[in-house]
Amino acid sequence: MMFAPAPFLLKDASVSQVMTQVCLALVPGIAVYAWLVGPAILVQLAIASLTALLAEAAILRLRDKPLALFLSDGSAVVTAWLIALTFPPLAPWWLVATGTLFAIVVAKHLYGGLGQNPFNPAMVAFAVCIVSFPALMSQWPSIGLKLPLLDQLNIIFGFAPRVDALSGATPLDAMKTALKLGEGQVNVAHLLENQDIYGNFAGRGWEWVTGAYLLGGLWLWQRKVITWHAPLAFLTAMVLISGGLWLYRPESFASPLFHLLSGGAMLGAFFIITDPVSGCTTVRGKLIFGFGAGLLAYIVRVFGGYPDGVAFAALLMNLSAPLIDRLTQPRIFGMKEGRP
Repeated sequence: MMFAPAPFLLKDASVSQVMTQVCLALVPGIAVYAWLVGPAILVQLAIASLTALLAEAAILRLRDKPLALFLSDGSAVVTAWLIALTFPPLAPWWLVATGTLFAIVVAKHLYGGLGQNPFNPAMVAFAVCIVSFPALMSQWPSIGLKLPLLDQLNIIFGFAPRVDALSGATPLDAMKTALKLGEGQVNVAHLLENQDIYGNFAGRGWEWVTGAYLLGGLWLWQRKVITWHAPLAFLTAMVLISGGLWLYRPESFASPLFHLLSGGAMLGAFFIITDPVSGCTTVRGKLIFGFGAGLLAYIVRVFGGYPDGVAFAALLMNLSAPLIDRLTQPRIFGMKEGRP
């Protein structure tokens, strides 16, 4: 009779398998995105992916690491896709490439590579670029403005001038700006009547993209790639704070449905704060991490100076993750309060 050492229950999932499933879960959102906005997002995905793989290969060569092993794990591609999906689809190619380079070289490999980065690389790229290039990072195309692929390529690669009429603020940014400029003379209900911007729920067309991200996230949960703790805590926190302020002053604060279906709420809940490297690992830690990220995301998007707060919320909670994990370690069997 032969005996094998513990652990006896093994999860047969490699890094490449996990990353492949994450990419597959993003496909519904990408498909709806491309249908509503046009093929520009596919071009940006290609630019980000190529930049990420080239940067990864260069750094691996400098670090004398095996190229095939690390390039095939899919982590660089996932980072690239998250960057492309959080940047404006008609952003200049060099902006997407710059953000991707910073994510791979600085946010990932400067700390030792995959598994050792304390911050989510894609969110570092977003934060750096929106601070450095706020105007370019705030120009989003209007839904329904169908541009041919050639025109979109000309804008992305700088062969055509950037026309203000082709882009504008996100629904979140538009509402925040209108309420701030209105100084009490404009209310949320009146703003939501403009369906050209806000559609029926939270942004003309964008609620469908958000719903597709939700579908992909639930698939990841069903596949046990992620757990429910951080996403549910994130969405619960956003519902509680937005619902409370909405009930207190509905003329100044949008409903929870608006905040759940706009901006990066679903993308952040299922694809960003669930990062196993920069997030928490304990069960209670994931709940605290997700809840804190949801609160911070709402505070930044409503009271801060940026159109959405998911990236900054994730990075702030990344800073807290080691301490949260330390304080939420489960009791060891046979130990009481850390002592035998």
